[in-house]
Amino acid sequence: MSEVAGNLFIVIGLAFDLFGCLGLIRLPDVYNRLQATTKCVTLGTCSILFGALVVKGLSGTGIKAFLCILFLLLTSPVAAHALSRGAHKSGVKLWDKSVCDQYAEDEAGKK
Repeated sequence: MSEVAGNLFIVIGLAFDLFGCLGLIRLPDVYNRLQATTKCVTLGTCSILFGALVVKGLSGTGIKAFLCILFLLLTSPVAAHALSRGAHKSGVKLWDKSVCDQYAEDEAGKK
């Protein structure tokens, strides 16, 4: 039973990774692409690793998968935020059809 559940998590993770890769290709600007790839890593790759943890149990492989999940959950959103903030500060423009630039509005309100 645990092997079926683990394989289900792996398939779900692969689907998230596939859609994240499609988003990386299809989305219009760096900010949207960062959002797609961050979701891809946090939901897709972590689901695959969790599936490996369920299948392998608390063996060496399972513990390594759990540690990788923790590492990805802590670093991926922070890295995406740092990249998007750096892109914004260096002048990378939003997509033409973006509705608002909340970061610029917040910065203007502080001055």
